[in-house]
Amino acid sequence: MKTTTQNLVPQGSGADHTAAEIIQQPGVWHEVGAIVAGERDSLDAFLGPLIADKDLRIVLTGAGTSAFAGEVVRAAVARATGRRTDAVSTTDIVADAYASFPEDVPTLLVSFARSGDSPESVAATRLAEQVLTRVNHLVITCNSAGQLARLHSENTSSHVLLMPAAANDQGFAMTSSFTSMLLASLLALGALTTGAIDGAAAAAEHITAGGLDRHIEALLAREPERVVYLGSSSTLKGLAQESALKLLELTGGALVASSESSLGFRHGPKSVLNDRTAVVAVGGAPAAPRPERRRGPPPRPASTTPPPTS
Repeated sequence: MKTTTQNLVPQGSGADHTAAEIIQQPGVWHEVGAIVAGERDSLDAFLGPLIADKDLRIVLTGAGTSAFAGEVVRAAVARATGRRTDAVSTTDIVADAYASFPEDVPTLLVSFARSGDSPESVAATRLAEQVLTRVNHLVITCNSAGQLARLHSENTSSHVLLMPAAANDQGFAMTSSFTSMLLASLLALGALTTGAIDGAAAAAEHITAGGLDRHIEALLAREPERVVYLGSSSTLKGLAQESALKLLELTGGALVASSESSLGFRHGPKSVLNDRTAVVAVGGAPAAPRPERRRGPPPRPASTTPPPTS
């Protein structure tokens, strides 16, 4: 069967919802920016004393797409806060809380959750409180009525950051919920300013207006049966993981999708390649080299010439 956009989308799959939720993202991002700006004072009052603690560990958590949001923002949050930052899925926390929190150090648990009603979302926050002496929660969710939001809304050790109502996706696959929560975390934790939203929104509008249609049609013309997404850094590997999951979900498994880091792919995973495999490289601008520290002139080598004799 020839691969087309029409036969990739399962019939009756809520595709209308998903298409609308993809297209609405630029507008929703501006709403997210306004929400975080409106809560800036309360966020700073909550987060400031926590981040001031040099022993703080920040743990970004969620399940599935929400876990990948943590993977995507981890490096940026670590740079912005100067604190140890890890991405640990709620499913890993529930499976082994002591391995997820091996040290009893002050912890900020940042929970990403579209609905906040999954058992792992709530259980992860409760287990963190059982295992750790000091834990605070930043809950980023799209559902004000969800169990996670209700549990933490009255908790003085928590701050619930609610996304715009439109971000609570009705489609099966998380789209605007993923990008909205990701953006909110970067803004809340000081890794991004609202001024960056305009450029991202303009780029997204270019894509949804058909700016990449020619390239997409060329890819589909190859009739791929497998798609591999490669991320060139830890941040982009998380985005590659999310891209593969989206393709798998939105095609109902009609296309097999996988992900890996650009360098890790050649160590075994490249076995998936055949003449019907499309490879999508998720890349970014190379990082600027760090300036070398000046350590003074190198020491002079010891002389091998014997001292003169009198």
